[in-house]
Amino acid sequence: MHILMYRWRAYNYQDIERTFQLLGHTVENIQQKLGSYDIDEEFQTYIEKLLNEKHFDMVFTVNYFAVISNACENRKIRYVVWTCDNPLISMYHKSVFNKCNYIFTFDQSNYLEFKGMGVKQIWYLPLAVDTARLDYLLDNADDLYKYQNEIAFVGSLYERNSYDKLAHALPDYLKGYFEATMQAQMSISGGNIIEEMLTPDILEQLEEYFHLEKTEDSFSDIGLIFSTTVLGFKIAAIQRRRALIALSMKYPLAVYSNSDVSDLIRVQYRGGVDYWGEMPKVFRGTKINLNITIPNIKTGLPLRMWDVMGAGGFLLTNYQAELPLYFKEGEDYVCFEGERDLVDKAGYYLAHEEERRQIAQSGYRKVKELHSYRDRLTKMLTILDGREGED
Repeated sequence: MHILMYRWRAYNYQDIERTFQLLGHTVENIQQKLGSYDIDEEFQTYIEKLLNEKHFDMVFTVNYFAVISNACENRKIRYVVWTCDNPLISMYHKSVFNKCNYIFTFDQSNYLEFKGMGVKQIWYLPLAVDTARLDYLLDNADDLYKYQNEIAFVGSLYERNSYDKLAHALPDYLKGYFEATMQAQMSISGGNIIEEMLTPDILEQLEEYFHLEKTEDSFSDIGLIFSTTVLGFKIAAIQRRRALIALSMKYPLAVYSNSDVSDLIRVQYRGGVDYWGEMPKVFRGTKINLNITIPNIKTGLPLRMWDVMGAGGFLLTNYQAELPLYFKEGEDYVCFEGERDLVDKAGYYLAHEEERRQIAQSGYRKVKELHSYRDRLTKMLTILDGREGED
């Protein structure tokens, strides 16, 4: 199979490309800058020209691009998507119903939502990890000692969020309502109530202060956009800072991030790390790796969880509804609920080295045996070949 792959701001492209090649397929990459997910006539013409000049069996992307879907629809070639973010605002577009689309989403709630809309060619496919690549990197590394930590967090603190820019313009009632909504969301583990809290009356008032820009073919609405790109990111900022402050009050805590952490005076700031060469070393060298999933990912398991376990790291994470489908709590990973529980469990597993080591090894063995990119892409290709029905 000859695959045209468009690369755009996703960490797992390299693992996916390598796995397609190991399965016997040829992959060509394009990385041309895309001006808009929805409409970019120059880019769409470029894609269609490529598809016209050379034979490809499919176009593949991580996450969904309406402009690529429309190009594939015009050229009558399959457009295959595997999502790693949720929700994808770009999917709320009439092109999602194109016959060329084969959409695989990592979040079950997202699958059920679009299935309910009438999107026929959509399947649930969780993310994966390439333990062979990570094993090779880590087994041949001579600098793991540089990445040893008691507890570490790798990721953004979302300090540049839209809510902080908007809040000063909101009337006291709306501001209080949104802050109460965020507080309620932060008290819920493994669920998302933000959209439900944005009632028609609240959204009508919000329209005076928050202006929604979208293309003609987009069917995203103000509730979706505001709940994710505004409140979702603000909640992540609050949750992550609170968790890091609580942990750093009692234990040594390293933070690897490009965010501004100058106000977190007790953390050990390590700067940003490269996903391919450095991040796995952090996960392997750290006793406790902290994951805090952004609430926009409603039920699915983010790539960070797979990366930690795939590197043989111990994972301490918030609860996600899909975790019990693949892993056992206390055996493959450990969950926390709230800051007090987070601090208590961090202290317990720092003090119980053998138990911590066994959990990390169990999680590693499970992802290696059951959750490789080869397994996922083999399932994807089986569906594309028509040898398996819908989920």
